Amino acid sequence: MDAAPALSFTPAVGDMALSAQQRSLLSLANELGRTKFAPRAHLWDEAASFPMANFDDLRDAGLLALCVPQADGGGGADYATYMMVAAEIGRFCGATALTWNMHISSTMWTGVLADGIPMTDAQRSEHARRRTLHFARVVKDGAIYAQPFSEGSAAAAGRAPFGTTARKVEGGWLVNGRKIFASLSGAADYYGILCTEDKGDAHPDARDTLYLAVPANAPGVAVSGDWNPLGMRGTVSRNLSFKDVFVSDDEQLMPRGVYYKGAQTWPAMFFTLAPTYLGIANAAYDFTVAYLRGEIAGEPPVKRRMYPTKQIAVAQMRIQLENLKSIFVRSIQEARPQPSADERMRLYAAQYTVMEGANDIARLAIRTCGGQSMMKHLPLERLYRDSRCGSLMLPWTAELVLDRMGRETLYRPGEKDE
Repeated sequence: MDAAPALSFTPAVGDMALSAQQRSLLSLANELGRTKFAPRAHLWDEAASFPMANFDDLRDAGLLALCVPQADGGGGADYATYMMVAAEIGRFCGATALTWNMHISSTMWTGVLADGIPMTDAQRSEHARRRTLHFARVVKDGAIYAQPFSEGSAAAAGRAPFGTTARKVEGGWLVNGRKIFASLSGAADYYGILCTEDKGDAHPDARDTLYLAVPANAPGVAVSGDWNPLGMRGTVSRNLSFKDVFVSDDEQLMPRGVYYKGAQTWPAMFFTLAPTYLGIANAAYDFTVAYLRGEIAGEPPVKRRMYPTKQIAVAQMRIQLENLKSIFVRSIQEARPQPSADERMRLYAAQYTVMEGANDIARLAIRTCGGQSMMKHLPLERLYRDSRCGSLMLPWTAELVLDRMGRETLYRPGEKDE
């Protein structure tokens, strides 16, 4: 691995110091993106269908197991490495990067992130045994995991218990409830469900959140609803419902009560949607440069680079893109359990900057390239639509990030107004 060659391209995260493993993985992601994902991206968008062919390629390349520990047969990639690779894939197909994130997060949360969450010795032993089951499914069977959050309430934002519940029964749990905007609906083999333990009283508590892998073919699991959104159409985020769905004890992706600790300990676990949008921002910039230089494949080689207004606009886009990359890279490099107050604030700022900045760069790209660039056979209008979706995604929407930043700046822990 130490002999990995230098990159022949600038990654979506920029020209930074990289390990041999990171160079190798970024080269793989770039190759798959250029040759496979970008040429197909319009198909998933037009039909609002899941990019199953891309997931076959990810599986064949070993990338479904990227964050599975090496001891369990996976790639052993750490948090920062995953974030770099995800941004590179997002450069070529946003829907693929975003859905891949849902799968990878299931392995990363139970893997490297869980290693940094406080647990008792009994919980740690239980978790180590159970996660080998899930890792084996990914490594040996090529299974796809999803991670439905949203329910149309404050639960996904961490402000209320989840409405989906799990009641303890002999040998496992009975799950009841509903998830909306459930990416990979109908495509995943397992749904990583966040739900509240039903203890039989009228006082559900977010501290009793469970994280369970529900088999897609389990009796009582149903997919419903239409899927015809503005952007990110290939995520196929339809509704999921659970009616007395039995799952065994070994389907726990974290021990009882540990997810809540993880959400407090590892805030960077909620930043993993951002690399997709950094990739989209890069794609919009790349397209603009190629378009103005007359280098778009299949288009007349008409140059538009000689106009000062175009040159200034490209400069503005590059400045904004560099800002996105800088705060993103710093945030992934310093991501850790129990971050400092400044690190946490910077993480929020990075989320907001990337999610809003990607759409702003796409907006500038459209204005700069002009009307012809908006044709459906070119990627720019899809990039614009996809880029608009980032700021809407729980648990860290743009509004929630601003709220957190303001509140946590002005109030120390435990403070309140009289």
